[in-house]
Amino acid sequence: MSDNESSAGREIDEIIAAAGGWKGETLARLRRAVLSADPDIVEEIKWRKPSKPEGVATWVCDGNVCLADVLKKAVRLTFPKGAQLDDPDRLFNARLDGTTVRAIDLVEGATVDEDKLRLLVRDAIAENRRS
Repeated sequence: MSDNESSAGREIDEIIAAAGGWKGETLARLRRAVLSADPDIVEEIKWRKPSKPEGVATWVCDGNVCLADVLKKAVRLTFPKGAQLDDPDRLFNARLDGTTVRAIDLVEGATVDEDKLRLLVRDAIAENRRS
């Protein structure tokens, strides 16, 4: 693991801690599932700006795979190439109208099947490798 990877991992730990409660727990579960999908996935922090100085937790493997945002009433896992992915289990429930992006919003009490999420992440990696 490079210093940049370990630094990003620590920063994502901080994002999870700052979210706290059910949002932090949800983000931690999503993170574990994403990381377990492929050994080549790397964590990065992207898109820092004054309104979001902590940046955005992003998982990368041959391109951006997915990114996590803590919203007011949900934790969102966004797939930049989600529209190109098969989603037979209908995990995507947000940003469905766009031509590229799809997302999974989890509200308090909601869960996602981690095995199905891992399959979706693997499909996103395969799409990155095709592009």
